[in-house]
Amino acid sequence: MAAMHHPLRLWLRLVPAYALGYFLSYGLRSVNAVIAPELMRELDITAAGLGLLTSAYFLAFGLFQLPLGLLLDRFGPRRVEAALLLVAAAGCTLFGLGTTLKTLALARALIGLGVSACLMASFKAFSQWFPAERLPSLTATIMVAGGLGALTASVPVAAALPLLGWRGVFFLCAGLLLLTAAYLLTVPDQGAGTQRESLQQQLRTLRAIFTDRMFWRFAPQGCLVAGGFMAIQGLWAMPWLMEVNGVARADAAGVLFLLALAMLAGFLFVATCAGGLARRGIAPMTLLSVGMGLALLTELAIILDLARPSWLWPLLGVSFSLGNIAYSQLSATFPLALAGRVNTALNLLVFVGAFGLQWGIGAAVDGFAGGMGRADAFRLTFALLLLVQGLAFAWFLLPVKRAYAVPGMA
Repeated sequence: MAAMHHPLRLWLRLVPAYALGYFLSYGLRSVNAVIAPELMRELDITAAGLGLLTSAYFLAFGLFQLPLGLLLDRFGPRRVEAALLLVAAAGCTLFGLGTTLKTLALARALIGLGVSACLMASFKAFSQWFPAERLPSLTATIMVAGGLGALTASVPVAAALPLLGWRGVFFLCAGLLLLTAAYLLTVPDQGAGTQRESLQQQLRTLRAIFTDRMFWRFAPQGCLVAGGFMAIQGLWAMPWLMEVNGVARADAAGVLFLLALAMLAGFLFVATCAGGLARRGIAPMTLLSVGMGLALLTELAIILDLARPSWLWPLLGVSFSLGNIAYSQLSATFPLALAGRVNTALNLLVFVGAFGLQWGIGAAVDGFAGGMGRADAFRLTFALLLLVQGLAFAWFLLPVKRAYAVPGMA
């Protein structure tokens, strides 16, 4: 591949553009956790209403994953992501202008749709231009950008609210999304690994992916464990800290900052050490299993209040930072030409889980709070979530062999 003659130059041209997109995507995913008190006060909504409003991002994001995979494999990542970022910019503008719950929910859905390609497009682009052995570190590099986005959506956003207000934050994001879309149009693109199948052939292959046993080894954990973490980090961590732990608003934002910093450290660890650990016999699948197991134990410690929040929540963040190894491990079991569809199929279930759980947590807390205090309602809700996550993790640990070949596989 001609691009391989100048790997550093190629890295400098490709990675920053896609990283900036994912930085904004993750920041927009997490920002409602910080502005939640303002939204509830200004719009006079319940916890369930706030959960539904915020999770509209996940619903639109998740529902678009299957068509996104087809688009990425057919038209390539550069054009698809640049076009969708324009939709995200429109969503941010509408969110900044909105005055009703319905308008803000629609705007949030447009944002989710618009940033739905940011991670998957980078995976597709990297699989086109770089050898397979570099993909885990490149994936982790993009996740570092996401970690920086989560950091920005904590203490920095809280500090900016008195100056810009929550509406001004979204207007600023709209401008940054437009600039990123223009930047993406300058990166190299190529047809290698881009499918020219008929739509019928593409859909047949997609069906084969969804009936593949290896795919369903990863899917429940992605939906319930990764999706559950996204639901909590993106909204419910701040209310938990304030209502269960009794932490002040500024201190709660500081805990979220530490969580995001710990995630960033985890992403950097994978980016720099995954290859070396694999050469020493510690496979990426081992890292993934250890990370998810530690994350569930940490959730249990949070529910039981076994240690200070400023210790437990960062530990949760660094544990979940290993979860994104799942994408490279699953896609490696399929042909390169199917990378877009495999990753987006898994991402669909992750975001469907995030949507359902983010709304469901709010509804459950409101329901349980009728017979107990809100702190106890939060604890019971999180305990039920941990139970189903534990079952999904146990399923993942069971060994699986593919029973038949997916179309296009040797």
